[in-house]
Amino acid sequence: MTLLNFILNLAGLLLWVNWRAMGFKDQVAYRSTLVHTLRSAAPRRPGRWRYLAGLALLLVIRGWLYRQIGSGLNWVPHLDLHVVAVPFRSDLPWRMTLFSFLSFFLTLAVFYLWLLLLSVANRREPDTQPVHRLVRLNLGFLERLPSLLTLILVPIAAAGIWLALHPLLVSLRMLPGGVSLSLIAEQGFVFGLAGLLVWKFLIIGLLLFHLLNSYVYLGRSPILDFAGLTARNLLKPLAWLPLRVGKMDFAPTLGILFVWVAGEFAGRGLAELFRRLPL
Repeated sequence: MTLLNFILNLAGLLLWVNWRAMGFKDQVAYRSTLVHTLRSAAPRRPGRWRYLAGLALLLVIRGWLYRQIGSGLNWVPHLDLHVVAVPFRSDLPWRMTLFSFLSFFLTLAVFYLWLLLLSVANRREPDTQPVHRLVRLNLGFLERLPSLLTLILVPIAAAGIWLALHPLLVSLRMLPGGVSLSLIAEQGFVFGLAGLLVWKFLIIGLLLFHLLNSYVYLGRSPILDFAGLTARNLLKPLAWLPLRVGKMDFAPTLGILFVWVAGEFAGRGLAELFRRLPL
């Protein structure tokens, strides 16, 4: 069931990306971008709403499906917030519908956090790279903000979302009541900081690709070129170290090791911080 939920989240994300990408057709060179891989040559505007309708239908139907199948399997899905997991009873229809929507929104948040990392890493690059332009278009006004301010807004936005969501979860008896607003805001802020840890997987993936591409030619495409460009920008802080020996470049390996260790320590530190709330 967990694997099914993951696959359906990816399907929902694909519907969302299609809906967004169709709106960028006039702003990005068509055949050299991801838009070409996400849609046919059919007219753009008449059918665009169908992707959002399909996404809403998917989330509603799978909530019903989880209720029908999950209760028989004694499945207890969790909303993983890194420092804590919120359980949902699969024998209650409204909770399964809520889980269906929140699980997708969490996947969507990870997607945009990854876009944010790609934007920050390539902030000084021009818009001539089509994938980079798509990243900027997806982020909208966030792309125009200073990088530091954008990063600060992540935990602040998480705190606001948690403040809005907490009363609903309390009314469903999924969380205890009588909690102060300051504690709820602090919890949301920590959730936002922990959310940045999803960058670890994207950075490691990009550096692994860069390491492989250093020894095996993988061809040329806008996506591969953008991945290589991002990996090189991520490795710039290590440029001062003598990590190249002949044809061997140990910068990607050191970068992977550093990101993994830093992510592990940061995750444990935030989990401990959450346990000690309120501050």
